[in-house]
Amino acid sequence: MATALAAGSTLAHAQLETVEPVGEVSLVLGNAYIEHTDGRRSVAVPGSIIVASDRIHTAANGHVHIRFVDQALVSVRPDSRLEIVRYDYNPDQPASSSIKLNLEEGVTRSISGHGATAARERFRLNTPIAAIGVRGTDFVVNASSGAVRAQVNEGTIVMAPFSADCTADAFGPCLANAVELTGTSMQMLELDGSTTAPQIMPATVEREPGMMREEVNQAIAASEARADDKTAGTEEYLENVTAQRVKQEAANVARPTTPPTTPPVVPPTVAETNFTPELAIATEQLQQNNLIWGRFGSAKGDLERITAPFEIAQEGRDWMVGLGDYRLFRDSNGRDRVDAGLGPVSFELSSAQAFYDSGTGIVAMAVTGGKFDINFNTRQFSTELNMKHNLTGNVDFITSGLISETGIFHNRTGPEPATMAGAVSLDGKEASYFFEQQLQTGGIHGLTLWNKR
Repeated sequence: MATALAAGSTLAHAQLETVEPVGEVSLVLGNAYIEHTDGRRSVAVPGSIIVASDRIHTAANGHVHIRFVDQALVSVRPDSRLEIVRYDYNPDQPASSSIKLNLEEGVTRSISGHGATAARERFRLNTPIAAIGVRGTDFVVNASSGAVRAQVNEGTIVMAPFSADCTADAFGPCLANAVELTGTSMQMLELDGSTTAPQIMPATVEREPGMMREEVNQAIAASEARADDKTAGTEEYLENVTAQRVKQEAANVARPTTPPTTPPVVPPTVAETNFTPELAIATEQLQQNNLIWGRFGSAKGDLERITAPFEIAQEGRDWMVGLGDYRLFRDSNGRDRVDAGLGPVSFELSSAQAFYDSGTGIVAMAVTGGKFDINFNTRQFSTELNMKHNLTGNVDFITSGLISETGIFHNRTGPEPATMAGAVSLDGKEASYFFEQQLQTGGIHGLTLWNKR
């Protein structure tokens, strides 16, 4: 690994040749840079060498993967700052490793390598208000100056607030006011200024990557090839399998002189589309479903196809998962476990909505197909969603993962960076999930509804 890291060394690190490299950047999407201990900044590119004391900064469109010398993987999401405080790893004596990361702001995902696995009591991820230790794991953390949230994909983490008994300069998990969270719980830990210890909360999908895999480079290459293949015509369909047509011209997402802080939704004009509000699923019809998506405010406005106002969606239902402007609710009728004996179940796509966010505007995409299978015996699922737009070409969202006894599921594999989470009705007849996937330029996201075949 050391040879590979040395070979990938960039000019920006030439004067750091005497410093032992601890990792290298394996993937960069968007804009990101590395701040070195001497105050210099260098643009993060694949092959950039990482040394202890480096800080990784990502812009609003930035996303960075780092592979460390012990095969650990760390993903730094947009608008984030991560400091590599210390990374001591000896392959001959992995149990003597000392590893400390500091997430100053934003979102990061960490998949433990040989160092953290062999020396769990010497691994620490600090945030502004809490310390996180591991039991050999794969976890995601979202941190700000006043709050921190964490979810576990695999293994166990221990979160504790900083105190006299839990200081930032220590290593390993703290014991005072600590709470453990395992990947099998499919919940999250949350700590803010109003509590003295982390609280276990319902799962909320963080905007973080799916399972980190080397195949991501192939996926990006494929997306570049698709982008070069400009298809004729601009007619697109709203992300709804009832196929309402909307024309979206590339000019609708032309870069403005001053990019807005929040990308605007680009609605179709009357002249461009035959869309009418009656073609969307009526709120009254949505309320007949066991699963229903609630939205805060207007969300995407007239482009909303399968959501209801939050106050309507939550009435008589339990909050299952959520992301951004959306929350998925289920009528559980006082129960919390999926019916026994459901076995393998295949679902067909009932309806969906999906959007491409270029960073300067949001347009509706077309869903051309999909499949979703759950084996309740093995608690596993797999899904595929096929989409297209003239700005992106064909995009396939493919992933799989585990489903809990309560019917909540999320992905652990798939193109990177991608994420999804959802729930099934307790009788196994309905399913729904939120998905998002970052492309080389911009990203896609949306909601789906499925019925048992």
